[in-house]
Amino acid sequence: MGSIFRVLFIFSAFLPSEFAKAATYERIATGLDNPWGMAFLPDGRALITEKEGQIRILKDGKILPQKVENIPAVYTTGQGGLLDVQVHPKNGFIYFTYAKPDSAGGGTVLARAKLDSSNRLFDLQEIFKAVPTAKTGVHFGSRIAFDENGYVYVSTGERGTKPNAQDLSNHLGKIIRLHDDGKIPSDNPFVKTPLAKPEIWSYGHRNVQGLFYDRSKKTLYAHEHGPRGGDELNKIEKGKNYGWPVITYGIDYDGSKISDLTAKEGMEQPIHQWTPSIAPCGLTRVGTTGKTIYPAWRGNFLVGALSHRLISRIEVDAAGKFVREEKLFEGIGRVRFVTEAPDGSIYFGTESPGAIYRIQKP
Repeated sequence: MGSIFRVLFIFSAFLPSEFAKAATYERIATGLDNPWGMAFLPDGRALITEKEGQIRILKDGKILPQKVENIPAVYTTGQGGLLDVQVHPKNGFIYFTYAKPDSAGGGTVLARAKLDSSNRLFDLQEIFKAVPTAKTGVHFGSRIAFDENGYVYVSTGERGTKPNAQDLSNHLGKIIRLHDDGKIPSDNPFVKTPLAKPEIWSYGHRNVQGLFYDRSKKTLYAHEHGPRGGDELNKIEKGKNYGWPVITYGIDYDGSKISDLTAKEGMEQPIHQWTPSIAPCGLTRVGTTGKTIYPAWRGNFLVGALSHRLISRIEVDAAGKFVREEKLFEGIGRVRFVTEAPDGSIYFGTESPGAIYRIQKP
């Protein structure tokens, strides 16, 4: 833990004058080991997952020394580990995703549990497991989002095997939709498709590490990693194909071409794409619950960036079309998550260094 300090940051000069304001951020806590997700409890405390398999508690601006107990075993190979965490808006459960070890390696699981007064998980329930599992250490996803109708969405990665994303017979490279108890909704798009996994809501994704449900618009958004270029911010709709690897704006890590196509009939185009890659991780949309400390940012997306070590602010118009991007806090660290608290303040976490920050009003 470190003392809170304030840093002045001046927005990029190329923006119109009404956006050229000063913003600050406070470092709330340090000493964390690869924080991955953050969610707020009704009593004002926040839960923070650490990839290596711990859940920490932030209370009154400090990380408590006690860790949450009774965390299940976690597969921590490569990008695998304890991933996202969200608190259900109504039923009292804490939902989290993690890479679960098994005889084939490990795979992404969505679980839920309750937290007792001694900070121990109880009533742990595994409500979804992505199959097949694999020994590879890449592309687990994963984020969680709730809508207003009792559905939970969870994202997965294609585990480094490109064809998985287009194959409806597996859960990899997909966004999944479930009832909040894990049951499969009867109106999911592929429930009646032979051999398709009935949990699938959308497909053709590479590795979705940003997921946000905008209740004001009743719309789901996601971003995903491209390889060398081609990171995408997408509006997610029922049954739609988002193209990976048939269409992409990126090339492979060795410089080879993945596809000649950036567009194809029947495949969705992103709201925005990043080339070169910023390695997006963490996503929120400002002010969609009514409260925000940044009214000028209302409706803007905030996207964390691992490789570019910043937060990208994306402005869209009334039709949801991209307008402009602003790069915030360049060099702050590998930003793993961005989230808006119930009081409208915005928090973000970095894994290098392992710290929690809060954006302040100019």
